[in-house]
Amino acid sequence: MGKWTRRGFITAGVAAGGVLVVGVGVREGHRAPKLAEMMTKDGETLVNVWVKLAPDNTVTAIVPHSEMGQGVFTSMAQMLADEMDADWEKVTFEQAPAHEAYANYPLGREFIMGDAKVPGMVQDTLNGAFLQITKSMSLQITGGSTSVRFTGMGGMRIAGAAAREMIVKAAAKTWKVPAKELRTEKSYVYHDASGQSATYASFAEQAGKYSPPTQPKLKTPDQYKLMGKSLARFDIPSKVDGTAEFGIDVDLPDMKYAAVMGPPVLGATVEAVDETYAKDMPGLVKILNKGTFVAVVADGYWQAENAVRQLDVTWTKTGAETLNSADIYSQLGTAMDDVTTSGKAKKDIKTGNVAKAAEGAARSYEAEYSVPFLAHAAMEPLNATAWVHDGKIELWSGLQNPLGVRDEIAGTFDVKKADVEIHNTLLGGGFGRRASPDYPLMAVEIAKEFNHPVKMIWSREQDTQQDWYRPASISRFKAGLDEDGMPVSWENLFVQKFDPPEASHIPYKIDNQLIQYAEADHHMRFGPWRSVDHTQHGFFIESFVDELANEAGMDGYAYRRKLLEHSPRYLAVLDKAAKAAGWGRSVPEGRGLGIALVDSFGTVVAQVVEVDVTGPEPRVIHVWCAADPGYAMNPDGFVAQIESGIIYGLTAALYGEITIEEGAVVQSNFHDYPMLRMNEAPEITVDIINSGAKVGGGGEPGTPPIAPALANAVFAATGVRVRKQPIANYQEGLT
Repeated sequence: MGKWTRRGFITAGVAAGGVLVVGVGVREGHRAPKLAEMMTKDGETLVNVWVKLAPDNTVTAIVPHSEMGQGVFTSMAQMLADEMDADWEKVTFEQAPAHEAYANYPLGREFIMGDAKVPGMVQDTLNGAFLQITKSMSLQITGGSTSVRFTGMGGMRIAGAAAREMIVKAAAKTWKVPAKELRTEKSYVYHDASGQSATYASFAEQAGKYSPPTQPKLKTPDQYKLMGKSLARFDIPSKVDGTAEFGIDVDLPDMKYAAVMGPPVLGATVEAVDETYAKDMPGLVKILNKGTFVAVVADGYWQAENAVRQLDVTWTKTGAETLNSADIYSQLGTAMDDVTTSGKAKKDIKTGNVAKAAEGAARSYEAEYSVPFLAHAAMEPLNATAWVHDGKIELWSGLQNPLGVRDEIAGTFDVKKADVEIHNTLLGGGFGRRASPDYPLMAVEIAKEFNHPVKMIWSREQDTQQDWYRPASISRFKAGLDEDGMPVSWENLFVQKFDPPEASHIPYKIDNQLIQYAEADHHMRFGPWRSVDHTQHGFFIESFVDELANEAGMDGYAYRRKLLEHSPRYLAVLDKAAKAAGWGRSVPEGRGLGIALVDSFGTVVAQVVEVDVTGPEPRVIHVWCAADPGYAMNPDGFVAQIESGIIYGLTAALYGEITIEEGAVVQSNFHDYPMLRMNEAPEITVDIINSGAKVGGGGEPGTPPIAPALANAVFAATGVRVRKQPIANYQEGLT
């Protein structure tokens, strides 16, 4: 996927019982009556998809995203409520069900259409097309920093604005006054000339009779009342008092527990299971051989986990049993060598004439970088509770794409989609891992053996060793430099290109560029990891630029400034971070400052790291970050996401490494796959720049710059370049 727009298509339907529901929809008749039984309660009336207005004047935003700590329920409701002029004290949310009616077509449309202008007369048709597309894709994903910039901008805002216009029209008819004489504020309509006022709910029935505007007027930033404010998040109170329900908290009557074991070498299957030491263990209910995994079901999880560890499982051979990490890196390097020799590298970017520019350069500079496989390591281990009964399947879990999981379950187990019900819970971290349907499918596979619910919990070891990993990668650079050390040509060859496609592109003005890639096969499986390909390329590109700066006899900040003279937005972000950090100041012996800038998911981020290398491993003292998301809808939430991205990326940069021995993942838990601890966390300063550019994401852009900024700081402190991660592995060479 690449890019999606900002205008949506509104449709409203019936209103009755004093409740109005408006949504971004498609004109294929009124969808609301078909959804009313599923979506309404306590006298509510559903008119369409995303907004409910109840008799007590409560506004409910129906949000097609999952909450995994990013505050999406709040930001979506905030954007909708502001356009609706709703009273924030009377606003709440509801998570959209895993149903095709709630396929997230605003996200799909915004992603695909970009800023394309669409005539009003064809908007409904286009909306209908995207609804069908997103239904067919089972698209209800939370990831890629898409919530605010796509669903919020192209869905929630439009739904709120349309609802407001319909209510005003209804009030004008009821009071027999011109609509232009009415104003709205905090879920009330006012006619100042006559002194009349009434709640939005008073006009729900009449408003629902109107066709909604396809292009409602949206507010400009100077008119925002809620957007741009750090409103308290809906999800925090329950997380503080312990009432929040995550997947691992699900507790159902007569529920049993399952522990599982997957193959040590990914892709292997079960050849034989020796149950001798497990079959008589207390609490055991059943041992299951499911071919691709084994499971033990017991009265309690610890009983199940103890028993599964006692199974002696023989796995088939895949041919990967002799491979170690060095072998895989060799395969990656060989793939790059082969395309270099054959001239069959795949083109990513080609501008100007690299060969001619390089030939005329004063000198050239080359470097190679690599990054390892990484696991997701969410704090809540993977889990899912399944109950197969009465021809139906119910599943409770924290999922990043609940609609996709529903459809995967239906297809895998040959049941109707309507007979699969997903109860999506809060997620204790996702980072891309909970977008995969593998663990829900395993839970259902186990549960169909029983007449009662079964909660399957992966151990931390299984979570680490059965992941869909961030891919290991290698990147090679060559730059032709002029007499001043500035690049006249830029060549880059890397291995493994995934998403997003622009991750390997550079923000710097270099006229002659040739960016290419190779593909390589091995048995490790790949999955989206926070910021996806930006996490690798951010490290590669920003490390190489810093090396070029040193080669030119300039510091990294000044060198980047010169390369970014064409881009005021990038310069503003870079300057803000450098100024906050006091770039150029003296630092104590054994410390260094490093800088990096990455544009990802529509948000430009620059970071400066101060590192201390006098201890047994590098210690980051302070991170200064400047971020331009265009406009931060909830500044406190945005800062929290950037801080989170920095900590996640810093963990990977310092410690993250999945290694392979005899085809199997070595790491198993936090003792050998460590996380950054509280006492190691740096002070973080985040400055937001609301530049007015198109709104970007917040969940992922904080991660890519931290590794190169740290590596560049290490060089400033030691004079040693770190071209591989994790950086802590190379401390011996730094002191």
